[in-house]
Amino acid sequence: MKKGIVLNSEIVSVMARLGHGDSLCIADSGLPVPEGRKRIDIALRSGMPGFADTLRTVLEELCVERVLLAEEIRTNNPDQYQAIEKIFEEYRTKNGQKVPVDFTPQTDFKKATASCAAIIRTGECSPYSNIILYSGVIF
Repeated sequence: MKKGIVLNSEIVSVMARLGHGDSLCIADSGLPVPEGRKRIDIALRSGMPGFADTLRTVLEELCVERVLLAEEIRTNNPDQYQAIEKIFEEYRTKNGQKVPVDFTPQTDFKKATASCAAIIRTGECSPYSNIILYSGVIF
């Protein structure tokens, strides 16, 4: 059995193949997945697993150089936005690097998912709980 934080074999496989600048999306249960994109569906039921827990877990094993959020999250889901800020503050404290956050309208965010290596669909049922993580390098 794999020893490590992330046990989902599909997520591990995708993360292992990411190169510098490649992207991975963590999504709520409602984000549409573009045709041809790999969907890793880990949703079990409404709210499980949640977006924040999934993000924290992925960040345990993925080096991230920047992220993209829909600008609507700040006004339409401020609690989730604050949770993301807290998670990335913890990430900075642990890894010594601040991760820049870019914002785009939700319509453009959806278009950006077309270039993601995969989209991890969580059980999250709160609006705009989606993030694109851009892979960094560890050296």
